[in-house]
Amino acid sequence: MTLNQFLLSGLVYLAATVLSAPLAKKLGLGSVLGFLIAGAVIGPSAFNLVGDEGETVKHFAEFGVIVMLFLVGLELEPRKLWALRNHIFGLGLLQVAGTACVLAGAAFLSYSPWRESLVIGLILAMSSTAIVLQSMQERGFLKTPVGQSVFSVLLFQDISIIPILAVLPLLAIAPAPDAHGLSLISHLPNWLQALSILTVVTAIALGGRYLTRPLFRLVAETGAREIFVALALLLVMGITLVMGLVGLSAALGTFLAGVVLADSEYRHELEMDLQPFKGLLLAIFFIAVGAGIDFKLIMQMPMLLLSGLAAFLVLKLATQVGLARLFKMNWPDASRFSVSLAQGSEFGFVLVGIALGLGLVSPSIAGLLTAIIVLSMAASPLLMMFDDKIIQPRLGMAAQEREADVIEHQGVDVIIAGHGRFGMTIGRVLTAQGKRTVVLEHDASQVDLLRKFGLKAFYGDALRLDLLEAAGAREAKLLVIAIDEREKTTELAKIAQKNFPGLKLLVRVFDRTHASELLRMGVDNVYREVFASSMDVARDALIELGRSHQDAAHIVNVFRNHDEKFMRKSVELNGDETALVNLARQSRAEIAKVFSADQANKE
Repeated sequence: MTLNQFLLSGLVYLAATVLSAPLAKKLGLGSVLGFLIAGAVIGPSAFNLVGDEGETVKHFAEFGVIVMLFLVGLELEPRKLWALRNHIFGLGLLQVAGTACVLAGAAFLSYSPWRESLVIGLILAMSSTAIVLQSMQERGFLKTPVGQSVFSVLLFQDISIIPILAVLPLLAIAPAPDAHGLSLISHLPNWLQALSILTVVTAIALGGRYLTRPLFRLVAETGAREIFVALALLLVMGITLVMGLVGLSAALGTFLAGVVLADSEYRHELEMDLQPFKGLLLAIFFIAVGAGIDFKLIMQMPMLLLSGLAAFLVLKLATQVGLARLFKMNWPDASRFSVSLAQGSEFGFVLVGIALGLGLVSPSIAGLLTAIIVLSMAASPLLMMFDDKIIQPRLGMAAQEREADVIEHQGVDVIIAGHGRFGMTIGRVLTAQGKRTVVLEHDASQVDLLRKFGLKAFYGDALRLDLLEAAGAREAKLLVIAIDEREKTTELAKIAQKNFPGLKLLVRVFDRTHASELLRMGVDNVYREVFASSMDVARDALIELGRSHQDAAHIVNVFRNHDEKFMRKSVELNGDETALVNLARQSRAEIAKVFSADQANKE
């Protein structure tokens, strides 16, 4: 390829990246599906704007997957990884083994030889790390319990590549090719290969902890940002090469390095420096995958290919739903888990090539498997969209149809309605002080989780008068309303005021407007959800700017009291915009005078 051809191809890939991402997001498709569609449009089977270099580009862009795993590792400290061990080696092992067995059995029943059936099962059991992690990050699920379960399975799949590569030559009909590419240890005895692998993994772990940190510190002291970026890329590329030389998964090695550096003081800088490379390379990878969709093959045997794809997706989805339920996931999480892992893997392309070289699959089956993997990767974002928009709402409604709990308690001081990010902290403080609390929560999974931690929580809608009565609203001193919905918060306050006049209300509100609404209702204790934390930040900012701790606390306290007084005065104006503007101006002048007088007194 000449330089001009290379530049032209680069221009096409970059243009497809720049145009497809915003368009796909505008249409609500997600960036991954947008990149896959863009690749299909510019590929050889459509407008033929890119040609034979697609596979080369794909291999280059796979580096984006490796960078992604490194960045994921940076967010997982060793103790967090250890906490996932049961899911990694329990759920992960069962997903690979169970899915491989089901798919192999289906292939065998379709009259494939047993060796070929087993290989098909192993290849299709894998899932795409690139698509799953990118999609889950975009949808905000990666750090949820189901996201961690999906990640654990992906991590085990990376680990399982090693034994799969070892098993394939044992099944081989033809002489084994060099399945490890540049592997320097493939000719060694098995025990020596194992020792070499263990040595490399140990060296990466120890080097990451004791060698790279001083090196990053030395480079950081130079103040040259570009050198820091170069060192970060050198680290990832070096580990990738070393892992390849001993026949291991590069993604697994760089993930391990990320975990080792997770508690490093340079973690956030590494994330910021590598994030653009990861995003761009992954985009090009997805476009290259889309460009690899062979529409001619689809036209030649559409029924076989589509029926094979449908059977693969149905069997994999069903198997993974069963595993999720076995591991006590609720139906919404089981659906999300299964759909996330439904597609084939980018490593499947490598396994297909190795199996073909070993004579384990015929050329026609190899082509069919490649097409199924590509199409399943293209279908994956659509399946996730279908799950989000159709399946999850239905399963969520079904989950919420659960009967409200029978509430039993031995007396109560405080009822907390809603146990999200706000109510949880209040409950912890009160419980630690020995106060008797009863939590009413409308999220069944949250209630089940709270009970595992020994907290007294009951499923039910706090707006139901009978449930409030059963929770002890007539004997409790306080009702803390921490519901995440504005309208329900207001409605519950009305119900409590009307039916339990002796119950004091402490209400979380969403903003100044919501606070004014509750104040007009006669609810005195309202708490804007971000006001207190913003006051804390303002106090710390004053301290950093040279004020003493005492001065900063005083200034913030004066402002807090003044703002509360202003908000309560504004309630009396009943929405009169002109009067409200005048009051705001008066308030600013008043607080300026207060601070000026304070300063004069100190001087």
